[in-house]
Amino acid sequence: MSLEIIDFTAAWCGPCKMQKPIIEELAVKYTNVKFSIVDVDANQELARQYAVHAIPTIVVLSNGELVSSFVGLTSKEKLEVEIEKYL
Repeated sequence: MSLEIIDFTAAWCGPCKMQKPIIEELAVKYTNVKFSIVDVDANQELARQYAVHAIPTIVVLSNGELVSSFVGLTSKEKLEVEIEKYL
């Protein structure tokens, strides 16, 4: 099973800046999960594809399928619970 976490962000977004270290910490802990950080300004088409209307938005893909998403600053603990569901 493959799991991917995509963090949709922007350089000008304050909450996104607070989300980034959480994502980085999880990436160190869960080396078997692919983590991506996507700038919505530079990747508008990908943001549209995942219906990103506010940032930060975190999208969780299991085997390429969207299984959940979180809008707004999301805690490390909440993301860990979600990751563990699909490992």
